[in-house]
Amino acid sequence: MSDLLIHSMAEFGDLILGLLDLAGARTVVEIGAEYGGMTEPLAEFCARHQGNLIAIDPSPAPEFVAWAAGQPHVRHIAHPSLEVIATLTNIDAWLIDGDHNYYTVFHELAAADTLARRDGLPLLALLHDVGWPCARRDMYYAPDRIPPAFLQPCRHDAGVTLGDAGYRVDRGFRGAGHFAWALQAGGPRNGVLTAIEDFCREAEHGGRKLLYAHVPAVFGLGVLFDASAPWAEALAEAVLPWHDNPLLAKLENSRLRNYLTVLDWQDGFLQRPE
Repeated sequence: MSDLLIHSMAEFGDLILGLLDLAGARTVVEIGAEYGGMTEPLAEFCARHQGNLIAIDPSPAPEFVAWAAGQPHVRHIAHPSLEVIATLTNIDAWLIDGDHNYYTVFHELAAADTLARRDGLPLLALLHDVGWPCARRDMYYAPDRIPPAFLQPCRHDAGVTLGDAGYRVDRGFRGAGHFAWALQAGGPRNGVLTAIEDFCREAEHGGRKLLYAHVPAVFGLGVLFDASAPWAEALAEAVLPWHDNPLLAKLENSRLRNYLTVLDWQDGFLQRPE
């Protein structure tokens, strides 16, 4: 399936590196390296700025592990993010693209924010999969790691389609055994965007102002940062043209509909056009 459409955070590479540069980032954490598509340009960025990249992924591709071992500016941590974030120090920016569910993302943000405040640094987090289908629906690589109070009913054979808050068996966008979907979209504690919104709401209640920009393309990129950061105005100006851009949103919707149509052809639900 992944060969049929672009899906990686690396598609935002130029934008991400530009934002990191504006923020003066040197030490960066990437949660969810997978195949290393975004990791290599991040490593080059950190090396140019005399910094380091910390890649957190419990089970990336073997090729990534071999590559990371030979990079002096890269440290790979092969554990779930929530087990190790508290051990880190002086992180300038976070790229969050790991397990796309409410519990994990909310607590990754909370842990990153705790570190930032402890170390006297502003928070800068860039998050992938803030759009459909993960915005309002949990996806689980490892459901057993989610506390029962946060775990939505889910299935590994569930498929999701645009405009349907429920699920289809063996149809639509699905994980082929690699991940599980929550059976319903929407509601409390469900989805990546919901986690971001709840985190921002808690920060506001605590007297802090966070800014959030939403780039509606390639499953969605979210940019979350402290309004009080010395670079906040420059970063906001840089991301503003992309924020909730209606043309990007239309293109993304069309791209997803075309992708789901191709899946239906593959699955035999539609006859291929001559």
